[in-house]
Amino acid sequence: MESTALITDLYELTMTQSYLEHGKTGKAVFSLFVRRLPENRNFLVACGLETLMKSLENFKFGDRELKYLKSLGIFKDWFLDYLRELELDLEFYALEEGTIFFQNEPILQVEGSLPKAQLIETLVINLIHFETLIASKAVRNYIAAKGKTLVDFGLRRAHSPMAGLLSARACYIGGFNGTSNLQAGMLYGIPVFGTMAHSYIMVFDQEEEAFRAFAKSFPDRVFLLIDTYNTVEGAKKALKLLKEGIKVLGVRIDSGDIPELCREVRRIFDQEGFKDVKILVSGGVDEYDIERWVSEGVPIDAFGVGTKLLTSADAPYLDIAYKLVEYEGKPKFKESPGKKTFPYKRQVWRFLKDGKFDYDKVSRFQEGGLVKRVSFPLPSLKEIRERVLEQINQLPEELKSLRKKVEYRVEVDE
Repeated sequence: MESTALITDLYELTMTQSYLEHGKTGKAVFSLFVRRLPENRNFLVACGLETLMKSLENFKFGDRELKYLKSLGIFKDWFLDYLRELELDLEFYALEEGTIFFQNEPILQVEGSLPKAQLIETLVINLIHFETLIASKAVRNYIAAKGKTLVDFGLRRAHSPMAGLLSARACYIGGFNGTSNLQAGMLYGIPVFGTMAHSYIMVFDQEEEAFRAFAKSFPDRVFLLIDTYNTVEGAKKALKLLKEGIKVLGVRIDSGDIPELCREVRRIFDQEGFKDVKILVSGGVDEYDIERWVSEGVPIDAFGVGTKLLTSADAPYLDIAYKLVEYEGKPKFKESPGKKTFPYKRQVWRFLKDGKFDYDKVSRFQEGGLVKRVSFPLPSLKEIRERVLEQINQLPEELKSLRKKVEYRVEVDE
């Protein structure tokens, strides 16, 4: 695989060279945490740890990387030799993937020689930040859907193919049933879903002809897109196929007045006895739409969620930081206004009341809390997903809200 060593910022390497020059190679602890939750987030979901661990396996400086660094005229030959022989013999302490967490709680802590722990800062922030952002958005959709099927349709609008791939993983962890992304299906074993595009319908002279052609090609996967021209008329054509014995599993509506159209389409199928035909809705859907339609009883069986999910449109970034908290056993912390940090490696303790989250406490590290030393093998994607869903059941109702009603109490031992 391609080396990940240069997925970093220049200053990580300049600092590392200077550390070595001045003998600053003692044991350090860095902590990754979110200072403040976004305005419309009551909690976040830790995600991306496995992706990070696999990326660090390829954090190696080979000939190509070293040749480039030498060409910059910044680094000394002895430092480039150090990078060539670099081994990341670091220890990692983390919240298990799929753990719900809050502000000022350590998601990941890296312990080891200062230069090595510094070098990986950018990669750590990048990968954990992104998947945590998307998993946290996905969970909101899951809560709003109240058990209805959710499919990630966002690959084409993701900010890169890699973002689409990692998003599919994060969405599945966050409660989605599957993805349209075939690479994610292959690499992660996530169930894959898909129907057809409007171009497929338009290439045939008649909409019904397109429906019949697809049914002939995929008789066991007949899911028809019915809003290319007129949604109600499209539903009637799908009904015609059903009456002929063609097994139409469902229809997709991608535009228009969704509540009104879904009710009419449902009526068309139900009055003829085809109550098992599913209705899937897509097209700019987000958790706010899902919450509204579900609460209004709109007859929708599944949601294809894309653009606003894979870009986390309403909260596109987290106030996340990777800070030195301990060096050679001494506490290290910032007192900058608005950017205060807390010293030492830390543990998170969660307290429940009547089976629901009550409050968390963050204190100096000792075994037994939510933060655990990372060991292999890491849990499966299914196990991570189950952890998320189990913890959702432990959330008080006010924390499940899509709007911020309360701020969960996190006591930080300073």
